[in-house]
Amino acid sequence: MHRPVLSKALIELLEPRPGAVAIDCTLGGGGHTLAIWEAIQPGGRILAIDRDRAAVDGAKARFAGLEAAPVLVQGDFAELTAVALGAGFGSPNMVVFDLGISSDQLDSAERGFSFQTPGPLDMRMDQDQPLTAEQVLNRFPERELAVQIRRLGEERWAARIAAFIVQRRPLVSTLDLRQAVEAAVPRAAWPRDIHPSTRTFQAIRMLVNRELESLGAGLQEATQLLPPGGRMAAISFHSLEDSTVKSHFIAESKDCLCPPQQPVCTCAHRATLRILTRKPVRPSAAELAVNPRSRSAKLRVAQRLPA
Repeated sequence: MHRPVLSKALIELLEPRPGAVAIDCTLGGGGHTLAIWEAIQPGGRILAIDRDRAAVDGAKARFAGLEAAPVLVQGDFAELTAVALGAGFGSPNMVVFDLGISSDQLDSAERGFSFQTPGPLDMRMDQDQPLTAEQVLNRFPERELAVQIRRLGEERWAARIAAFIVQRRPLVSTLDLRQAVEAAVPRAAWPRDIHPSTRTFQAIRMLVNRELESLGAGLQEATQLLPPGGRMAAISFHSLEDSTVKSHFIAESKDCLCPPQQPVCTCAHRATLRILTRKPVRPSAAELAVNPRSRSAKLRVAQRLPA
């Protein structure tokens, strides 16, 4: 069952008001969309975007009975400005990113996101895109696989895992990938808190969907789309996502991005954001008890400054 993570904290920090305009860049199971919709009624409007057509179709049925229901669009938040303007949401009071994979995607064996159940090596959030996990695993050179598993999965055994994947080609199922990783990582080195293939699955998924590239573009577009006083929130689930969000917020909160040793500013950059969360907000013990998947979540929020 889908449970939106850090929903209470998100609403408190966004400070939604009746009549506000909102954009949820990551519809997923619709939990955050519904919470924001409720907070901005009467008179509020919300646009919810997702790369996954199944998420959009599921939400259409879920929200069908709502008056002034959320506007649902399949799209990539890397193209947020075009999507928002196309739907008539050119000046939102708030923009939300709930990053990573949704529970619905993770629990669908046929989508191939999870090592828990056998399924095809798909891992596409947008199933209309051509590149699949199977193509990556069976076509990428061993060295490139190792680089990406190390970079995106932060996996110390990346080189050995890549070698075992190449040796076992062709891989056709999530079970094939899981077994390759289990064989590659020495049993004594298996982590105690997660399955040894967790980081590799994460890396391949992020590579297939170009998640960090989309995130960087989406944050930039959201910053430009927000009017003065508008708020942007991002919930991340691992260090690379959080680092991308943190770096963007810090850079956009400064008037100068020149190297510290440079005596005179030549970048002409001006701050666009004020950071509202000095440290990321983490799930409470109560939330962790009912939703263990929230354990790595971090929420950061910033506000658009006047031009």
